[in-house]
Amino acid sequence: MAIRAGRSALHLHLLALAFLILAASPCLQARVDHRKQISDWSRQPNFELQNISLSRKDGPHLLGRSEEITHRKLRGRIGVRKKMEVVQQDDEALVKLENAGIERSKAVDSAVLGKYSIWRRENENEKADSRVRLMRDQMIMARIYSVLAKSRDKLDLYQELLARLKESQRSLGEATADAELPKSASDRIKAMGQVLSKARDLLYDCKEITERLRAMLQSADEQVRSLKKQSTFLSQLAAKTIPNGIHCLSMRLTIDYYLLSPEKRKFPNSENLENPDLYHYALFSDNVLAASVVVNSTIMNAKEPEKHVFHLVTDKLNFGAMNMWFLLNPPGDATIHVENVDDFKWLNSSYCPVLKQLLSAAMREYYFKADRPKTLSSGSSNLKYRNPKYLSMLNHLRFYLPQVYPKLNKILFLDDDIVVQRDLTGLWEVDLNGNVNGAVETCGESFHRFDKYLNFSNPNISENFDPNACGWAYGMNMFDLEEWKKKDITGIYHKWQNMNENRLLWKLGTLPPGLLTFYKLTYPLDKSWHVLGLGYNPTIERSEIDNAAVIHYNGNMKPWLEIAMTKYRPYWTKYINYEHPYIHGCKISQ
Repeated sequence: MAIRAGRSALHLHLLALAFLILAASPCLQARVDHRKQISDWSRQPNFELQNISLSRKDGPHLLGRSEEITHRKLRGRIGVRKKMEVVQQDDEALVKLENAGIERSKAVDSAVLGKYSIWRRENENEKADSRVRLMRDQMIMARIYSVLAKSRDKLDLYQELLARLKESQRSLGEATADAELPKSASDRIKAMGQVLSKARDLLYDCKEITERLRAMLQSADEQVRSLKKQSTFLSQLAAKTIPNGIHCLSMRLTIDYYLLSPEKRKFPNSENLENPDLYHYALFSDNVLAASVVVNSTIMNAKEPEKHVFHLVTDKLNFGAMNMWFLLNPPGDATIHVENVDDFKWLNSSYCPVLKQLLSAAMREYYFKADRPKTLSSGSSNLKYRNPKYLSMLNHLRFYLPQVYPKLNKILFLDDDIVVQRDLTGLWEVDLNGNVNGAVETCGESFHRFDKYLNFSNPNISENFDPNACGWAYGMNMFDLEEWKKKDITGIYHKWQNMNENRLLWKLGTLPPGLLTFYKLTYPLDKSWHVLGLGYNPTIERSEIDNAAVIHYNGNMKPWLEIAMTKYRPYWTKYINYEHPYIHGCKISQ
């Protein structure tokens, strides 16, 4: 809307220029007519004798009759000549001004005039939405002129503007392209152009129209802010929901799993689970379909699938479904193992600060007070905190990798909203130079620096960290578990988590404590290993995506949700067999 208001301001500027040029033309014509009148008058036979009256008080000083007549005749001719010279000079100056105005108007891009002039009678369809934009611009001016017409008691014009406005609104409807407009749209454009021309002639006032446009712009800005809040609220609501198809898939798989005999619930190649010479992956997820895409895409792009081992951890609700899916659909020659996070008895509130905090009344109030928000903005904010991923231990399990896998020396952590597009074994060859975490940095923009995630007004943060330090991305991280143990990374994490009990250092999530925990212990990987933003950024270059080893749908627009960005979805759906009986039976489709 702000863009359209900007266009309207451009229209007014151009129209004002044209109006000045047109206004100059009648003045020029009047001067030319006046010059012609004087010239004709001077050629009349008795010009010198017309309307001559002599004052009697001049009597003694009067010249002779013939001499006076000759003198007046001469004076008259001189006066006429001077008048004509003055008129000619004025005309020449006016012509120069007019020509200058015309040249300046030519300097304005004719394409802009053609596309955006709301007065023109003929509309060139240079772009797919040129008529749609023209109608919208006409409607903006019609609203302004209707207000002016009513305020100046031009009721007939007011009614005519309202009638044309309704016609245009009906024709435009929800159209976003010219092809969606009805055949009558051209007639509506012409009719609106005619009434706007009439309104301009009768009501045009640059100052008042500018004020009206500013008022409309302010109102539009307020509407945009309101819609953004609604959009944020709805997108966060959609992000925390589970699609019916995935819920159906999980339920069916769970039922069938517990119908299996115990001996049929075991995965092969269990001896590979602790072999440090193989390529080990950690995947923590409660989404069966998402986990299947991560595993499938990794194996399909691996050069030696038999050397890859997947350690999948889920919750008790999805434990049966995860097991059943990979028992029915084993990852080729690769090894997979599924565990239940609730079986990790050592992971309890006495050991894990975040579990202790989640059990506190203050934390429950903080996370769940959005049941009846007072305002849309507060509800939206609290809904973000209530996203299950922030409350699930699956999300915090990444800080306990050596405890979960004590016999491994390296492991590649993968989020469940990623897709692997090429062989990842090269990551095991990267020398982390004594660091614990290998990750792609995200400091290309100021948004991804430390001061955007952490509260630098708190001395515990400001005295220990650089606000301009580069952030990095979770989603694909190579962790050196030997260095992890040496540097007691889990202990560092516990320290910061305890200090943030009142949420004074950061608000939510696992990235802020990760930035603190792995500060100066993160090795920057080449950016082509991990491209982020497919869950929120519509402007990622196609070449950047195609060249990436891993693409990450971080953000609310996950590829399994209806709100996913259509152009990014095929990268994810290509690893799903939609003809699979379970998927087809749950009506999960592309």
